[in-house]
Amino acid sequence: MKIQKSRYLLFACLLGIFSASNAQVKTPYGDNTAAGKYYNVRGIKLYTEVYGSGKPLLLIHGNGGSMGNFAGTIPYFAKKYKVIAVDSRAHGKSKDSRDSLSFEMMADDFAGLLDAMHVDSAYVIGWSDGGINALELAMRHPDKVIKLAATGANLWPDSTGLIPSYWKQEQKDYEAKKNTVFKTAKEKNDWKVFLLDWFQPNIKLAELKAIKCPSLIIGGDHDLIPTQHTVLIAQNIPNAYLWIVPNSGHGTLIEHRDEFNQKVDEFFTTPFKKR
Repeated sequence: MKIQKSRYLLFACLLGIFSASNAQVKTPYGDNTAAGKYYNVRGIKLYTEVYGSGKPLLLIHGNGGSMGNFAGTIPYFAKKYKVIAVDSRAHGKSKDSRDSLSFEMMADDFAGLLDAMHVDSAYVIGWSDGGINALELAMRHPDKVIKLAATGANLWPDSTGLIPSYWKQEQKDYEAKKNTVFKTAKEKNDWKVFLLDWFQPNIKLAELKAIKCPSLIIGGDHDLIPTQHTVLIAQNIPNAYLWIVPNSGHGTLIEHRDEFNQKVDEFFTTPFKKR
């Protein structure tokens, strides 16, 4: 049985922290008071942690996750970038009690955050829902993105944008809980976050033409996103490279941490060549 994406990301977060620990990284990413700061953005407080110096690099995590998912990513890039890790709206320490949530809303949050931080534009790495957010940010605020790397993103919520077994499990989860009256704030928030992936995203292929920045579109060969769907995303972005990671599931940046970091860094630092 395929696990829910949020559960997968929780496991991936723990795996990432374990891997980072093995690499002698002691920083509690996502709970580091020395680096943490809240910014008032579009009516909510977005929690951020900043590491390193250099050109800005925004990290966007996936559904049900937090910046802690990047425990194996931050140390590498902080050596040469100003890494901006953020908990997305309704995730981690970025609380949001309102009942609506959309990828467009979240993309606008990230643009607003960069403005609040006086950052004109940034490189972007997005994983899973964070990959969708990276695409939306580049479409809605093209001046904010220098280059983007998106792994495990999908454009629409059905059995062609997600592998059929996972989509069927999503259906079961939705049917089992759709009439539930949630009482606690956490239960309501968890359901809101689940519904984000149940009803969204809804991005048309033609809309990807609005992405002008060089883009690296990534997927695992055993991802929750069908390989052909990832190929379609890359094919419809004017300036995009495609990387299908062999022997990888949804967590490309964790399962193949060193290769992922090196390839994305090389993509960021090397001039894009149209093929």
